[in-house]
Amino acid sequence: MSINVTEGQKIAANAADRLGKEPVGRLLLRFSIPAVTGMMVNALYNVVDRIFVGQGVNEIALGGLSLVLPLMTISLAFSMLFGIGAANMISMRLGQGRKKEAENALNHCLFLLTAAGLALMLAELFCLESILSLLGAQEGSVALDYARRYYRIILYGQVFLMVGFGFSHCTRAQGFPATTMISMFIGAGMNMILDPVFIFGFGWGVEGAAWATVISQFAAAVWILSFNFSRKAVIKLGLRRFKPSLGIILQIMSFGSAQFLLQFVMSAVQLLYNASMGWYGAEALGVANGGDIALSGMNINMSIIMIILMPIFGINQGAQPILGYNYGAKNYGRVTKALLLAAAAATVICTAGFIAAELFPAALVRIFAPNGSPALLSFSPWAIRISMLLLPLNGFQIVAANFFVVTGRPKLSILLSMLRQCIALIPCMIIFGILWGLPGVVAATPVADGFSFLFTGGLTLLELKKLRNRPVPA
Repeated sequence: MSINVTEGQKIAANAADRLGKEPVGRLLLRFSIPAVTGMMVNALYNVVDRIFVGQGVNEIALGGLSLVLPLMTISLAFSMLFGIGAANMISMRLGQGRKKEAENALNHCLFLLTAAGLALMLAELFCLESILSLLGAQEGSVALDYARRYYRIILYGQVFLMVGFGFSHCTRAQGFPATTMISMFIGAGMNMILDPVFIFGFGWGVEGAAWATVISQFAAAVWILSFNFSRKAVIKLGLRRFKPSLGIILQIMSFGSAQFLLQFVMSAVQLLYNASMGWYGAEALGVANGGDIALSGMNINMSIIMIILMPIFGINQGAQPILGYNYGAKNYGRVTKALLLAAAAATVICTAGFIAAELFPAALVRIFAPNGSPALLSFSPWAIRISMLLLPLNGFQIVAANFFVVTGRPKLSILLSMLRQCIALIPCMIIFGILWGLPGVVAATPVADGFSFLFTGGLTLLELKKLRNRPVPA
């Protein structure tokens, strides 16, 4: 038994040690491919629900799913706060050779994700009707009833979502990206199987989509937790001796605060989008249910953007342990190289997504609504083309924000994360909406993309110059 433990420890040490020795390009490819694959699968988690709901229920039900999107984004925000925060702490402590502190961060991560998931579930179930009234639907909205029926069930899987998604970051930080990818495959694969069974086979409609999601999230959470309790992990969960520490909790929250705020602000943006669609949709589209149709159109738009951007988050996650480990080990040349390679790959993917969205917007819309109304099939392709005009710039923005977390400047990372989603986008949406109505709301996105790219680019160049001037270990 002791021989097996020793061999397992050597394998675990090698898995972490290679972050500082293998060629950066090969290492980034090895870590990013599973992460990108996993994030694409994770995107399908949400997008498949919308596709089957659009095809199996109706286009207004898509608007209902759009209404609850801000609430689901808040859940992901807390998952990232604790999951990415703990992952950043784990990778840096492993790079510094402080394994016990890394294990402590892992235990705190599970505690925080479980507690937050239970708290959110109970609070939202208790106040569901009040919360739904604030989601941006106009009086008489049919989409609001679909939102209520779908989200009430989704809440039962809140803990599974947060533990499965949040803990995947910690597993990747230990040097096991493929394990995280398998977890996402399990969840999304079950969701794709159960969605048509529940929606078409059993005729459960939006409730069927919700139950498929909850069951799938449970399976993914069980897989990722079982790995972190096993001997295969570099650091293992050990709950018997675990005692919560406020200091460690605050450290984890500091490391994860940038992604948390980005997701939280994305929730606010989604809420503003929903309200704007309701306010301006009826007049702009010229039909009685124009608000609900505009909601559905923006749901399709956001789904397509999610599919394009999820690989970027995968690249970010693949680069994170490389950046964190080498920054902790003071290998600044490797940090710079990993950043530039990640930004280049992210830009290529965003450019490819931009080309597809500009050339084939109507075909993309029909995936979600093959029998969509004339109003939907007119508005949604146009909105896709306008909102994605500067999409190729987004890859660099996402990668650069994460870079400043790793270099120990979380406040600047928070600023950059919020720049496009809040500081630039929300004022543009409000002002342009007042001036030009629905077209103005849609046009706010490329304006915010351009501004945030210029600001982020300047700050990143300054940070890279500082890294070049820092002493490296002998």
